[in-house]
Order: sequence, then structure tokens, then C-alpha cells
Amino acid sequence: MSAGTLNAKGDSKPSRSKGLDLTTIDKKTSPAKDFYQYAVGEWVKNNPIPDAYGRWGSFEELAEGNFKILKKILEASAGDTKAPQGSLRRKIGDFYSAGMDTAKIEKEGALALEPYLKEIDAVSDAKSLYEEIARLHSYGIPVMFNFYAGADAKNSSMVIAQLEQSGLGLPDRDYYLKDDSRSREIRAKYPEHVMKMFALLGYSREDAKKAAEVVMSIEMGLAKASMDLVEMRDPNKTYNKVSFSGLVDMSPEVNWGLYFKSLGWEKPGDMNVAQPEFFKSLSAILKGHSLDEWKTYLKWHFVNSTAGYLSTGFVEENFDFNGRFLNGLKAMQPRWKRVLFTIDDMFGEALGQLYVREAFSARAKERATKIVHSLLDAMGERIKNVDWMSNETKEQALKKLSAFNVKIGYPDKWKDYSKLEVIRNSYLKNVLSASSFEMQRQLDKIGKPVDRTEWEMTPQTVNAYYNPLMNEIVFPAAILQPPFYDVNADDAVNYGAMGAVIGHEITHGFDDEGRQYDAQGNIKEWWTKDDAAKFDLRAKLIVEQFNGYSPVDSMNINGALTQGENIADLGGLNVAFTAFKKTAEFKDGKSISGFTPTQRFFLSWAQVWKNGIRKETLMNRIKTDPHSPGEYRVIGPLSNMPEFLEAFQVKPGDPMYRPDKIRVKIW
Repeated sequence: MSAGTLNAKGDSKPSRSKGLDLTTIDKKTSPAKDFYQYAVGEWVKNNPIPDAYGRWGSFEELAEGNFKILKKILEASAGDTKAPQGSLRRKIGDFYSAGMDTAKIEKEGALALEPYLKEIDAVSDAKSLYEEIARLHSYGIPVMFNFYAGADAKNSSMVIAQLEQSGLGLPDRDYYLKDDSRSREIRAKYPEHVMKMFALLGYSREDAKKAAEVVMSIEMGLAKASMDLVEMRDPNKTYNKVSFSGLVDMSPEVNWGLYFKSLGWEKPGDMNVAQPEFFKSLSAILKGHSLDEWKTYLKWHFVNSTAGYLSTGFVEENFDFNGRFLNGLKAMQPRWKRVLFTIDDMFGEALGQLYVREAFSARAKERATKIVHSLLDAMGERIKNVDWMSNETKEQALKKLSAFNVKIGYPDKWKDYSKLEVIRNSYLKNVLSASSFEMQRQLDKIGKPVDRTEWEMTPQTVNAYYNPLMNEIVFPAAILQPPFYDVNADDAVNYGAMGAVIGHEITHGFDDEGRQYDAQGNIKEWWTKDDAAKFDLRAKLIVEQFNGYSPVDSMNINGALTQGENIADLGGLNVAFTAFKKTAEFKDGKSISGFTPTQRFFLSWAQVWKNGIRKETLMNRIKTDPHSPGEYRVIGPLSNMPEFLEAFQVKPGDPMYRPDKIRVKIW
């Protein structure tokens, strides 16, 4: 999820009526015709997208407020040269200082890459090739495939090695394979971008062109072997536990023993191979290209992965393709913010420890915890009252719900960064050092019990998540702020915003993917066959509903890809509304500023998803993002809710009205 307190121009806070911003409403549009336009149309019209953003809305507004807090922390840390060596403040300050030292970065230019590219050049045989692949993986650069540690999805208390498809330079395999006009345009532009990057390394135009052809050829082979995003939503398809010998049988041309040894995993045990067909194809892909071609491919991925940390030429070319062309951005984020993003990505919990001292109180955590538990109770009530599910399956669903772990604000136990080395005079070295630290942390987990105190997001992230393997819902401190949650707002606004966000994450435990995991986080069939079939019929309705939405250039939303998020939006709203109905405010029924409590609840949800989005960003998201565009996260679920239809007098024939026979009713 994502939000904010400043509008797009960075002006003062918009006028609010107890948390609901009435200035967003387009009174010229009927709520029965287009509720999104009605609820936030004025905001969209008056808030152009800032040049450095592909999308601008509530999430981005809230994030901007957090960035200002984080910038203060970073600048103070960088200026504190007396902070003890090895302290988090010193490491953060040194990392930030190195990232902001543009004079040194510009002076080094491409020379910063030289020692790393020389190691690739030194590859002379199959043995040194695998050693180099392992080295790049240790830097977090997933050439050819990806390797990491994760919970065993059928024994979720233990960590095993995970292998998955990877190795592409474009955002998704479909860009290599689809024949739509945008995919063809990207395939034509991508080799030009690769050429320009090689030219920055000193290649002649002819050699750069050949290098780009090699990269495209290898990546095309990897793309053809890759599983698509919809298929990967099925956890049973991506769970394929094998022994080391089983992996060798799968792709015999790959020297797995040497790779794992080079990575530092001396005794390979059982592992999960997420896409077996991909790994079966690796042997043929490997044999299909010469050693020199593989070296070219490795060089490309090294420079592509590190371009943002280098001198201006690399940074601008990287932005020109990935920012301007792929996402329609008109300007880069300022340097301080780009360095902030890097620190947040590389060792964000270190920054998070300083952030929560500034921005999140124990009282805020306590309040948020109470809201979450009220939503869990509401979900239990809805499960008990659902009319299509047997008592046998309901019992298991309630068992799973009661086992939910709730994490609020920030971790109880922070990651240990004592072994992370940070220096003050090399941004690139710090990035690679932090990546290597994280890879070693992953390797150290394999074969050990899962640490259930770990978080997948930093406290300063404006988002939330459900993790099916841990059966947990997690709400970082940064999202537990206005406009998502405001202690001064009325209940309708809080339940329609943060309440529905919490309900969304709870429902993920029971969406098309999450429902396949049990109370302990294991892939397990706990549904009766009849109930599973009934669920699938209901999920099919929501897939068909969203397949029918065409946000841009005849590109329709992929209902199968987005079904989990769409189910969670609808479920989250239903759960939040059930909890809201228990409040004194709802029972009183008193209107505020001309809107009933129920109307304010739905207006609050719409204001969560107010956003403007660039055409290029939208096209990219439709292909790769399991979330529907913001507009459809409003009109899609609300058109399925009788409470909404009644609140805004939506009648048969109105665009916001869905007949009962196709209305989606799951949770």
C-alpha cells in the first residue's frame, strides 16, 4: 500500500473536515456514475504529477513527509564525525556522506567499475565463470538465476535455499515475448540503451552494438524459459523441493557444486526450485553461447545494477531508459533522496531505529494494535456468517485467523549490522559491501529455524503486508499516520481508510493465493473440495470484472494477475465496515458536513486511492503489478457492496451498479 500530508505542490495541508478532505469532491459528477471521479476528481484536476514521479497520490504525499524526517536524520548523522566507529549513526552518516560526494564520484567516472570488470574479463573457463556468477550473486545481482534463503513452504518453521528464475534486464519476461505495440517499442529501445551503457565503458559503436545483440539473445532465451506472473501466483507450482543431486539432474550442464562452493555454501542440502522448467532450460542456454558472450552478459548486468551509484553519464542514461522511457518521468529525484532510497534498501532497519525515535510513539503503537484486533474480530464474524462455506472449512479458517501474528510499527528485535563495513570515501564500495553483507546473512539462515521476529519492510515504509509463510500481518510505523489513521478524525474516516487497509491485509490470508496456506504458514489443502470449488467460482467473477476494465490504450487490467489484491480490497472493505457498524458513531447515524457515517466511510476509502499516473507508468504497471490502478480499486470493490449502493442511491442501470447475479460476494 502507499500516502501523505502535503499536496503535490508542497503547500500547506489541505482543508479537512475531521479527517475527510471535502475539497477533493467533484460535485458535478454523480456518485452513481463514477464514484472515483465524484470522490477525488477535484484533487486529481488540481494536483499535477511532480516531474520526478510516475504516480502521485495519498501514498506519495505521506512518503514525502517521511522523507523530510529521514533527510534530517541523514544529514545530522553525516555531520556527526565524532560518532563512535561501528555505531549505526556513524555507518549511516558515512554511507550518506559517500553517496553525496559527487565530486569524487564524477572524478572516478567509469574507473570505479574497472576492478570489477577486470575480474569478469579474467574469466577463462567454465570454473571461473561459475565463480564469477557466484560473486555477482553475492553483490545481489541475479545473473542467469536468483539464489536466496527462505522458509520451506511445506515446513515453514525451517529455512532452506531457494532458486528462482531471473537474469533479465527488462521488468518482466512478457516484454521480450508479447507482440503488442508497447512491448515491440520497448524491445527496440532496450538494445539502444545497452549500447549506450557499453559506450560509456569505452566500447566503440560497433563493439557496443555487438554487445547489445549478445545481451538481447541471452535474455530472450531466459525469458522464453520463464514462468509468467499469473502462473507464479499458484504456490503449488512454485514449490518443488529437490536434493542437490536432483538439481544436478535438472540442469546437468551447470556446475552447481562449484557455484555453491564459490558462494560459500559448502554443503548443499535440500532446496526449493521455484520454476523447474526454467532450470531445465539452463543447460541448453548455457551451451548456446560462448564464454565471451557470457562475459559480455555479466558485464552488462554489473553496470546495469550499479549505474545509479556512478558518475553522471551512467546515472542519466539509466534514468533516460528506466525512468523517462519506461515510466514517463520528466525528472530525476534529487540526489539526497536517491541516496536515501539506497540506504533504505541496503540497510533500512539501521535507519529505521533512528526514525521511530523521531516519528512513532508507544501510544501510537498501542492505538493501532487495538484497531487491528477489532478488525480481526470482524473477520472472524464474517467467516462465521458466510453462507457458502461448510462448518468444516469455517472451523479451519477460524483456526488460521486466530493464529495470525500481528506486527505494528517496528521490530521487537532489530537486525544486527555490526559486521557491515561502511567507509566514507566510496559510494559504490558501500553498496556492494551492504549487498554482500545481506547475502551472507541469507546464507547463514539456511538449515536453521525461521526467525519469526524478522520484518520484510522497514518502519519508514509507507506500506503494509501479509506474509502467508509466517501467517502474519505487518503495519510499519510510516503508514500509521494521517490520512490513513488520524486520532482526531471520526470513526468513519479511520475505518474507511486504515481500517480497510488492515482488513485488506487480513483478507490476503484468504485470497486465491493466501488461502492455500494453513495456520502455520504451510502449503496445505484445508478446504473441502466443494468449498474450494465455491471459492473458485466467486474468484472467477472478480477476475472477469477486472478483465473488463481498460485504463489505457485498449490495455485491459489482467484480472487473473490482480485477483488477490482485488479480493483483498473487497474483503478489507467488508471487514472494516463490519467493525465500523459496532461504533457509537455509526449507530448514532449523525451526518457531518452533509454526509452520513456510511457515506463518509466510502469517501474515505476513495481518498486513500486518489492519484494521478503517467501513461507510461500505467502501461508498465498493468503488465507487471498485481495491484489494479487506484481508480479501479475504488469503483471495482464498491460496485459489489450493497451498503455502498444504498448509501449513494445507486440504481439498476447506473454505471456503478452491478446486478446481483454478477456481484462478487466472497468474504
